[in-house]
Amino acid sequence: MRGPLKPLPAAVARWTVTARILRWLDALVAWLGVWAGAALALPSASRESLALLAVLVVALGALARPLRARWRPVSGVVGLAVSRRLSPGDPAWYVRPGDAERVLVTALHRTRVVIARLDESGAEGLSVRRTRVLLVPADTV
Repeated sequence: MRGPLKPLPAAVARWTVTARILRWLDALVAWLGVWAGAALALPSASRESLALLAVLVVALGALARPLRARWRPVSGVVGLAVSRRLSPGDPAWYVRPGDAERVLVTALHRTRVVIARLDESGAEGLSVRRTRVLLVPADTV
């Protein structure tokens, strides 16, 4: 957690907003997918009822944490694209909706990355998938 006296750089602050928008785009893609699937399964139903059914299914799916954590068709692709230049030893920003913290990339293997927080809150690294988090290289900020 950053101290109140040192604000986030402007580019990182934009990424925190972008992370929230990407998650909403993930939800939109889910809704469109469920709506299209329902339209194929129930061709005689009205468009409005199919859209309402899709909203209900996506809302219930959002309540299931494992499903919500894994469903990232838009934010996952963006996360991979943004973090593709990272290598072990590089500083980066670990961006979440509304917050970001500076980290150090300690290991990299395909889509999995190990990061260490720079605030000395723990000695161990955190292993994350690049498709589930947004790691922005610090040199681009």
